[in-house]
Amino acid sequence: MNSVVVIPARMASTRLPGKPLADIHGRPMIAWVIELAKAANAGPVLVAAAEEEVAEAALKAGAHVTLTDPDLPSGSDRVHAALEAFDPERRFDVAVNLQGDMPTMRAADVARAVAALRPGADIATLVSPSRDEGERSNPNIVKAIRAADGRCLAFTRAPAPWGEGPIERHVGIYVYRRAALARFVAAPPSPLELREKLEQLRALEMGMIITADAIEDFPKGVDSPPDLEAARATLAGR
Repeated sequence: MNSVVVIPARMASTRLPGKPLADIHGRPMIAWVIELAKAANAGPVLVAAAEEEVAEAALKAGAHVTLTDPDLPSGSDRVHAALEAFDPERRFDVAVNLQGDMPTMRAADVARAVAALRPGADIATLVSPSRDEGERSNPNIVKAIRAADGRCLAFTRAPAPWGEGPIERHVGIYVYRRAALARFVAAPPSPLELREKLEQLRALEMGMIITADAIEDFPKGVDSPPDLEAARATLAGR
């Protein structure tokens, strides 16, 4: 398995415009994400930048960079486009989609996600358990439902699964086999994906196998000014 970490990043954001360049203790957010990606030792780090200013910041932070069409519909599409441009010789057979707005992710957990791509799986990801009732009922917290062997059976914004026990919050990192990523982005959005607004449901509806490992931390993406302040507070001690 030969992996590459691809970080999709673009300036457009409804709630936090320009977030890849948002300042966190004197450095742009994208630089923090590049740093943790390098520390994961999961292969070269490539930023799929939608704008020149993001590309410049990523190069300064020591990443490889590919400019991608800002009109691509999703981060997965940007990852695929960047990887095809970066590696036409197809040296890399696994792509780690590390979101550019998750600067509080731990490098060890990126490596854990790569290790979760077991034989026979198309995609791997991470989950984090919680017994918080507020998170159980919060539609912005995506819940994963796994079988005992770690296979993901479903993802939902609804409180699930039913009954006693923790929920498993989905952590937004994906590790794709390259062939699976190509199949995924070539397929149209699926009915459940459109209903729940969760693109990973497309993969399940296509019959792909997604495996996941559990981690303690739940790194939250930065989507708003309060999220940015929380990230600054978390990273102040690192």
